[in-house]
This record gives sequence, C-alpha cells and structure tokens, in this order.
Amino acid sequence: MKKTLFEKIWDAHVISEVNDGPTQLYIDRMYCHEVTSPQAFDGIRKRGLTVFRPKQVTCIPDHNIPTINQEKPIEDPISRHQVQALDSNAKEYNLQYFPMGHNKNGIIHVVGPENGLSLPGMTMVCGDSHTSTHGALGAVAFGIGTSEVEMVLATQCIFQSKPKTMRISVNGNLKDGVSAKDIALYIIAKMTTGGATGYFVEYAGSAVQALSMEGRLTLCNLSIEMGARGGMVAPDETTFEYIKGREFAPKGEEWDKALAYWKSLPTDEGAQFDKDIAFDAADIEPMITYGTNPGMGLGITESIPSLDSIDEAGRISFVKSLDYMGFKPGDKMIGKPIDYVFLGSCTNGRIEDFRAFASLVKGKKKADNVVVWLVPGSWAVEKQIKEEGIDTILTEAGFVLRQPGCSACLAMNDDKVPAGKYAVSTSNRNFEGRQGPGARTILAGPLVAAAAAITGKITDPRTL
Repeated sequence: MKKTLFEKIWDAHVISEVNDGPTQLYIDRMYCHEVTSPQAFDGIRKRGLTVFRPKQVTCIPDHNIPTINQEKPIEDPISRHQVQALDSNAKEYNLQYFPMGHNKNGIIHVVGPENGLSLPGMTMVCGDSHTSTHGALGAVAFGIGTSEVEMVLATQCIFQSKPKTMRISVNGNLKDGVSAKDIALYIIAKMTTGGATGYFVEYAGSAVQALSMEGRLTLCNLSIEMGARGGMVAPDETTFEYIKGREFAPKGEEWDKALAYWKSLPTDEGAQFDKDIAFDAADIEPMITYGTNPGMGLGITESIPSLDSIDEAGRISFVKSLDYMGFKPGDKMIGKPIDYVFLGSCTNGRIEDFRAFASLVKGKKKADNVVVWLVPGSWAVEKQIKEEGIDTILTEAGFVLRQPGCSACLAMNDDKVPAGKYAVSTSNRNFEGRQGPGARTILAGPLVAAAAAITGKITDPRTL
C-alpha cells in the first residue's frame, strides 16, 4: 500500500492499538525543559518508578534562564527553583543534560537538530507545543502535556489518537526578501489558526524543497499555530548534508545504514492525503501580524481588513483584538512606530536568521527610540555569529548580542516587553500578554525585524 511520510514513521512505531481508541506509540527521543517536567518527575518518583530508557531523554533549561549574566544565580525565585529542579532530576536519573552555561545549552528546539539528536524517521516529544520544529528533519515530532511526559519517562511510549494527514504545497519561486517565516505566516493567515486542527502536515512543493534546513525548521515550528498536531518535510540531500558529521548523528557503517533507511521515507508517489492544499510562492511578500493570534497576518504593504470583510461570527473578537493592539480596521501597518525588536526564539534564533538581520543593518545605525534584544538560539549559534564576524556588524550598528535562551518569546524570564509597548518579534505567538502583561506583539521575519530596528517603525525591508 502506498504511504505518506507520516504514515511510514507512525506505523513503524506502533506498539499496539485499542479498538476505537488510541494507539500505543513508541517514542525514540524525549526532550525535557524546566517548565513541564518537574511534576512528571515527581509523578514517577511517587509511584516508585524510574526513567525507563534514560539514554533517550535529553534535558535542557531554556524558558526561565536569563540572557545576560548567566554566570550569576538566577534572581527570580520561581525561575531559579524550576531550573534547579531540572538539574536535580537530570542528575538523579542519569539523563543527558546540558545545563545553563554548558556549550550545548540553548533552546531545546535549536540544540536538538544542531547536535544530531533529532534525526529522520524518529518519533520525538517534549512538553512544549513547538516540538513540531523537529519535523523539518523528516520526523514525527509533537508537543505533549505533563501527564504524558510522565508516561514517556516511565515507559518510553505514549497513547495517541492517529491524526489525519494534510499536504501543503508551496510551488514556484519566492520573491526577494521573502523568508520561511513569511511562508509560515502567509499559510496561517490563509488557513486560520484552526485550519489544520486534527492533522499532521507535510510541507512540499518546489519552494519548500528550496529552503535550507534552518528555513524548514522555522516552517515546521509554526505548524501548531494553525492547529496542526505537527509539521514535517521529507528528508532529502539538504537534510542529509545538514546532519552529516554532527556529534550525535550516526557515523561510518551506521551512517550508511541510516541513510538507506532515510531515503525510503519520502511519501510514495500516488499516496493519498486526507487533505491536499497548494499555494503559489509568487503570492507571498514579507508578512506581519496586526492582531492577537498568528492568523491575523497580512503582507507588509497591505492594510488591516475592514470590519465588513470579517465573518459576522468573528467580528467581536476582531474588534477586541484591534482594541488591544491600538489599531483600526483599514490601517496601513507600514509607518507605525514601534518600541522593541526581538530577534530569537525557537522560530528564528538560528545562524541564518542572524545572517539575514546583519545583512540589512550592515553600515546602518540602530534607531534611538527602540530597545533591541538579539538572542541566539544556542551557544553554538553564538559561536558561529562570532566566527563569521556578524557580531562586529551588529556592534558597529549599535546592537548588543545577548546570551542564549527563550528570552522575549514568552514572559517567563527577565526579558519582558512593558505594557502598551509595541514589539516586532521573530517569535511564534502574539497572544495578549505573551511577551509581558499588556505587551503588544507584532510577528515578523528577521528582515522585517531588522528594518524596524534601524528605522524605529514598521518598514518594508525591500525599500532598504
């Protein structure tokens, strides 16, 4: 029977199935951070259990850690306690652990792929919705809840209902200045935040195949924002070149064996998806959001929709969202003043994102009225920034590079946007209060963020 990429991986990991119920699925790798794991570890401890397969669990603190002065104790007591709990649990159960300050520390969804811990054909979980990022390697990766983290720690298996399959193809060539983040925001704007609920999405088409691994990771990262269970891209030569030589990737004969298997994974020609959708790459321009969910996005040259263009059922939430943001129907986004810029997160904290940002700010100066946080996704990214001289470009333009961490993606550490302030952010969510109580988040890609950082307002990067 012809199968999709998702079906091949899922079926290979089925342990048992319950009639009219969930599937018991084997998990190849679990990632644990400090926010969702403490209760799970307490759960197995109270039951007198242990971690079933410790070599398949990787622990990294990322949400609560500061992005300056990491050599000092964490000041916030709640954040400090959560990081200390992860430290204690990882040591107690002898788990792979990259603590704060370790050269492999950083955001879990950046560290996993860049070290060869995430591989094609795997099933991967983490107590974090953006685990879908790892699907870019050709894997089934999805976020789980705390009770499910406990289940995987104890059994290396999980009960899951099998999602439906969806293929989203983006065909043609992207215009200049259009990034993977713009593709993702465009798709979410078209699909809405619930348009892929119940599905596992495979991204395909010539525009997707032309993306680098960093771009694919960004695309899959945002799958959850349209309701999908996860996103994935079929492994190909781009994937294999990215993985080869990474520390935890297979070597020698094991590499040859793994490569042969990975090449068998792409969707069979003629395999059927439950839903098939296609977009034209030529229709996508640099994107920006104007509301309080990632689906409220538009091309940077466009205007916020008028009220009569919104479905009657959604008008109340539409008006509420614009009131929160301080915008009006029909407003142009270009020219609106901003207060903060954030480059980073598991969505856009990789080396390619810093290269893009630097390419636009080179030879220019940071706007005086804007606070800019530039946060690498890992220490490996920070090292590369310095090796490539990107740090010099940033410094000469008036920017300061911070230390790795989740940072201003979410208000769980010191990097919070004050109430009422506007932040152009390369992260993944623009919910009310996501970056701090009362903060107003405008999602965009690295080039749009760079343009805002040097002009102090929303600017089409193509004009610079």
